[in-house]
Amino acid sequence: MYARCLALMAGLLCCSQAMSSVVITGTRVVYPADKKEVTVKINNEGANPVLVQSWIDQGDSFSTPSNSSAPFVISPPVSRVDPGKGQSLRLMFTGAPLADNKESVFWLNVLEIPAKVAASEEQNVLQMAFRSRIKVFYRPSKLPGSSAAAIDAVQWKVLADKNGAYVLQAFNPTAFYVSQSELTLIAAGVKTSSEPGMIAPGETHLFPLPGLKTMPSSGVEVEYSAINDYGAIVQARKALQP
Repeated sequence: MYARCLALMAGLLCCSQAMSSVVITGTRVVYPADKKEVTVKINNEGANPVLVQSWIDQGDSFSTPSNSSAPFVISPPVSRVDPGKGQSLRLMFTGAPLADNKESVFWLNVLEIPAKVAASEEQNVLQMAFRSRIKVFYRPSKLPGSSAAAIDAVQWKVLADKNGAYVLQAFNPTAFYVSQSELTLIAAGVKTSSEPGMIAPGETHLFPLPGLKTMPSSGVEVEYSAINDYGAIVQARKALQP
């Protein structure tokens, strides 16, 4: 019991530093509507075999394979991946009704379940299951513009919310999602950072600016980094709209 408690404490202390053995190739998936299926590759970079369970959800991080209603099928849903080996996951759209004038976003879940340890070793070993999630963008055919152009098309304003706090308003006039990794307001040479996020097609998103104390004057710019279809970081800089 003492050894098991020590193992549990050590696991809790270092769980944030623990690494999953199973790695997904890529940081996002784009599913063109005219494709019958899209393949995602996973690799086991660990030293032991693992069981992998995969499913797609609609944004609920607490979803499970049994309660997710996302319109996709994954084959195989469960597989064993030996160390140093890989597995291809086939994502197939079921044909359920989705918007045809803009992208829809879902999440691919890959749950890694380690092999069961021998009974003689069980009392000294803490086993943890790891889950990785990446975005899946379902992209209808013949959308106007491009995902690359959408990054620079975002329109920005600084507003005061109902409590008097300043927020950065972003409007995405395109049919594509824009995912950011960094977001900074630059006014009179002073930078104010905000927590980045994802801006949906045709929608407005508010980003809090807790470090901003006064409404900025003219010549203010927004500097941000966005993630393109290939997972690369793209830099952009835009002037605020009046």
